[in-house]
Amino acid sequence: MSKLFSMSVAKVYPLYVAKLERKGRTRDELDEVIAWLTGFDTHELQGHLDAETTFEEFFAQARLNPHAELITGVICGIRVEDIEDPLMQQIRYLDKLVDELAKGKAMEKVLRALHA
Repeated sequence: MSKLFSMSVAKVYPLYVAKLERKGRTRDELDEVIAWLTGFDTHELQGHLDAETTFEEFFAQARLNPHAELITGVICGIRVEDIEDPLMQQIRYLDKLVDELAKGKAMEKVLRALHA
């Protein structure tokens, strides 16, 4: 089992916020991305942060967005769509979304908005 699985989301969350704020993005945008991926509203997310929920527990309770499979690309030198472990893939999905925000992508593109 990866050390990352037992790491608290609350430990990584401030790092995500700092990364995004350095690039002119906001905590609200981070929370929107997390809500899209996991189904957690702001209150639920804060509960997980306060409880220092591990990534394993966090994603076990998440209602993963059915469009999460549209998240593709490379994170940490590995293509997210090729990651075999479901939990590691979900964690890397989140990392990829944060990276896309930090790179200035429009929120609609980050959230894989489907155009009808």
